[in-house]
Amino acid sequence: MRELALSKGGILKRIYESRYLLILIMPALIYYIIFQYAPMFGLVVAFQDYEVFKGIMGSEWVGFKYFRYFLFENTDFFPLLRNTFLLGFYSIIFSFPAPIILALLLNEIRNSKFKRIVQTVSYLPHFISNVILASMILMFLSPDGGMINAFLNQTFGIEPIYFMAKANLFRPIYILSGIWQGVGWGSIIYLATISGIDQNQYEAAALDGAGRWRQMRHVTIPGIVPMIVIMLILSIGRLLSTSFEKVVLLYNPLTYSTADVFSTYTYRMGILGGEFSYTTAVGIFNGIVSFLLIIIANSIARRVRQVSLW
Repeated sequence: MRELALSKGGILKRIYESRYLLILIMPALIYYIIFQYAPMFGLVVAFQDYEVFKGIMGSEWVGFKYFRYFLFENTDFFPLLRNTFLLGFYSIIFSFPAPIILALLLNEIRNSKFKRIVQTVSYLPHFISNVILASMILMFLSPDGGMINAFLNQTFGIEPIYFMAKANLFRPIYILSGIWQGVGWGSIIYLATISGIDQNQYEAAALDGAGRWRQMRHVTIPGIVPMIVIMLILSIGRLLSTSFEKVVLLYNPLTYSTADVFSTYTYRMGILGGEFSYTTAVGIFNGIVSFLLIIIANSIARRVRQVSLW
């Protein structure tokens, strides 16, 4: 009993000593409890024929009915999986390396004033909301006076193109706008990692006759590889979590064939169509696949590079 009392006293003492840190983390903790964990109780509707007026306790249980329908009977499943996977895959292939490249280039800039200007300019798009970003894209690509069409017409004599009505152009537009919006902000973590590399390694490399390029190749890049691996694992875990807001603001019925993803499909069928049980099942499937992807990626990284999240 005495040991238990001492242990409790030790815990309370540590809580008291860390009270300011706990207060600092409290808003984030409350956010996740309210908006991430509390709604998980509603996942049971995926196994029910949910009716709003009967509620969760009164709705009929149907087991895996909606899972079977979505995976094996619904013709929308494979197009949705393809669109979601390709947008996530292209984001990893093209968007993921962009902050790394920018961080390496910024690290080589010796003019501190110019470096700060480049960093500030590259960070700014991150603070633009998706609503404003989508409005800018629609305005720039508009066939009636849009900046891009005006340039193509005046320079090459090309007739106005309705970019947002062409399904084959949606993915490039989505990826390029994502790179522009996130490259600067994403480079921060790599710049912080680079700043933590032991400077003695650069001095030793310089004494061995290594120039800036060889120092980058043999010192800087190996120094940030663990962080690259961790960020890649997290990106793979978000492979099927395509940004709902950005897609729903940019797509239209003409681009559904390449733009419609799990999140937008869930919005249309669930919020607009009232198919709450069905779309909850779709969301659970998406979450399970993402969970499995991050476990697989973590296991591979641990075996290949001895770097992992856990």
